[in-house]
Amino acid sequence: MSQETAPDSETTQQAGDLLSPDHVAGVLRDRIRSGELPRHAKLPTQRALVEEFRVNRTTVRQALAILEREGYLSARGRGAPAVVSSPALDLPRPAGVEVADRIAVAFQSDDITIDAFCLTTETLNAALSGPLIAISTGELAPESISIRVMLADPDAPLAYPRLVSDAGDRRPLERLRRLTRTFSTSVRHQLTSLAEMGLVPKVSVEIRGVPITPVQKVYLLNGTEVLTAYYQVVPRVVEYEQEQLEIYDVLGLNSKVFRSSSDTAFVEESHQWFESLWSTLAQPLTLG
Repeated sequence: MSQETAPDSETTQQAGDLLSPDHVAGVLRDRIRSGELPRHAKLPTQRALVEEFRVNRTTVRQALAILEREGYLSARGRGAPAVVSSPALDLPRPAGVEVADRIAVAFQSDDITIDAFCLTTETLNAALSGPLIAISTGELAPESISIRVMLADPDAPLAYPRLVSDAGDRRPLERLRRLTRTFSTSVRHQLTSLAEMGLVPKVSVEIRGVPITPVQKVYLLNGTEVLTAYYQVVPRVVEYEQEQLEIYDVLGLNSKVFRSSSDTAFVEESHQWFESLWSTLAQPLTLG
């Protein structure tokens, strides 16, 4: 079940402090979960929230947008206060939805860090599209973006993808290599372009391969949140060089994501796990 960091208290900040949209969203989320703000209740107006939290209206709007994406608030009409709804996030959501939403939240920070362990970066590539558009239009202006990605090395003897009828056939792994190159090159190009255009002062993208068949995908966001999802192996038919191949494969976009930020020990252990692989078995991945 998804977990959130509950705010230490609902006391507004002292004069001069700046609260992030995620913090404001966290306080309101806690009120909704506790029943202080019941379902169908109207949220205070944006002006009231600005005064309570001593933040600007943009921060309040971003906080409300976070809660809308998570299902805690219904869509707001022009000038109408938000209404509390029942979140669907009490259950894990598909990676294609959850990873995109949480990365969108992570990009509200000035300094963004993402460590990812996955099969091809397809989900990550899709999740980054929204924030990158927001940066290109000036809606977001982070100071730095640092992304490290570990992928299964297609040259290693991976357990999947593999041909159903012949585990020794290399074509599924050759297809994986092409997919890895396509998605990873896209991630690298889009992010480094931000630095080249002067939109983000500091951008770092590193992609490494490990000789390990992943049984789950992991995303570590801004050092405070972990997203995990199990890969489920399924038989399916894919096309490769104008041939139909029946292979054992995984569908990462549909895997259910579990989120943790309140369990600080788990978050820290996840970072140590990632770092242990990154600094030992992981090697720069040739994408050419």
